[in-house]
Parts: sequence; C-alpha cells; structure tokens
Amino acid sequence: MGQPDPVRPEWAAPAGEGQWAVLVRAVPGARKSACEGTAEGRLKVRLAAPAVDNKANKALEEFVASALGMRRNRVRLVSGHTSRLKKLIVESDVEPSWGLLGTCGK
Repeated sequence: MGQPDPVRPEWAAPAGEGQWAVLVRAVPGARKSACEGTAEGRLKVRLAAPAVDNKANKALEEFVASALGMRRNRVRLVSGHTSRLKKLIVESDVEPSWGLLGTCGK
C-alpha cells in the first residue's frame, strides 16, 4: 500500500482523493466488538456479530465508523466479503484520527 507515513498505522493508507483504505482481519462471534491490535499488517477487530447473512460485515462497518466518530455511510467494505481479511474504504476529506480506534492507533 505504498510508503507508510511515520504517524499512520501500517494498516491504513490513502486510497484516492478523500478516501482512505483500511486493511482488517475480522474475528466474528466475539463477546463484544473491540480492537485487538494488529495481525500481519492488518487491524485486528473482534466483532460481536456472527458471520452469517452479512451481519459481521455490517457490524465491522458500524464499529469502525463509530470508533472514528463518523457516520456509518462514510465507511464501506470493498473486498473480503466472505473472508476474514477485509478492505474498507473510509471517506474523509482529512486523514482520520486513527488513534480513535483505541489500542490499534499505532
């Protein structure tokens, strides 16, 4: 995903004008949704939703949007719909405060 910025986490990168790519390793079926650090260059997120009927994907979009203080429609899953390895696009004119994702901020 290009040369990383020293303050930007390895799992986030610019993805075009007003867009940011976020690489995620999702773990559905957790007791509660939470960030759990990084795994293989991806943000590791446990989700309190099962991996059925797109519930975990929707929960992931909602979790990331909420953690970044954005509306849910500003975060969308673009790849990995049936995989644990996912790519999200965050729409924002300025770089989001990645530290808002808790312990996963850097």
